[in-house]
Amino acid sequence: MSRELSARLPAAPGVYRFRDAGGRVLYIGRATSLRSRVGSYWGDLRDRRHLRRMVPQVARVEAVECDSVHEAAWLERNLLERSKPRWNRIRGGLEVPVGIQLDAAGPRVVHLHSPGAAEFGPYLGGAQARLAVSGLDRIFPVRYTGERLDGGLRDLARVRGVSVLDRPAFLTAVAAVLRRRAEQTRAVRDGLALLRDRASANLAFELAGRIQQELGALDWIVAEQKVTQLVAGADHDVYGWAGGVLVRFRMRRGRVDGWEQRDSSLASARRYLELTPAEWSAFAERGAELARRLR
Repeated sequence: MSRELSARLPAAPGVYRFRDAGGRVLYIGRATSLRSRVGSYWGDLRDRRHLRRMVPQVARVEAVECDSVHEAAWLERNLLERSKPRWNRIRGGLEVPVGIQLDAAGPRVVHLHSPGAAEFGPYLGGAQARLAVSGLDRIFPVRYTGERLDGGLRDLARVRGVSVLDRPAFLTAVAAVLRRRAEQTRAVRDGLALLRDRASANLAFELAGRIQQELGALDWIVAEQKVTQLVAGADHDVYGWAGGVLVRFRMRRGRVDGWEQRDSSLASARRYLELTPAEWSAFAERGAELARRLR
């Protein structure tokens, strides 16, 4: 039955949850493609052999479609920090939460140990964030616009044709990318792709590979992600309804850390739907529609 249900899942990133016949959560996971990932449990598990004994117990599949793989990673982490099902090995996740601070020296990655440590984020994965910052610095070399550069940096600044006069424009452009402004982000991607292709044409394959990694990391940090916020607002619940199913997401301390669904008539659901902030409507409605399809 669960193999058949996987065909109803979208080929989109998200989080999935397996339940047994008694309704207990067996496992929570994330996927780049929900359809292929969930379907893989009824095939060759390969490096997930420890889950072979779990699969026959799966009676129900639930899933949430996310706007990006990054958002799916955060949602999985939040859910597992709150409660670890039996078949999950790790509470939370392996990636390190970080932010990006922007100052006169340019963008830098900071660990989120204290409030106010970062202006942008949060992001999962320090390595990814550092690669993204490296890519931004490649296009907007803020560090070469300082007023007191040593000899080496001064020579590099002269070669790149930048000076202290370029700093305000560079910082503004970097901030626009970190705010996910489409035009500026596209310009940076195009610039990095051009540098990558030029390096490859010059047989500098190691450099080309590095720039390709920076491109992937840039996509990671600018991807839509709202289930974990840098500054926690008021706690609230997000509701979606479709075909007799009411889905609820719990936002607590800036994180979506709970996800429930139950049968409900539209009349009964209306008072909950009115509580959902407008910016969450599409996410919640999509979650409810997917819950309906998986019934």
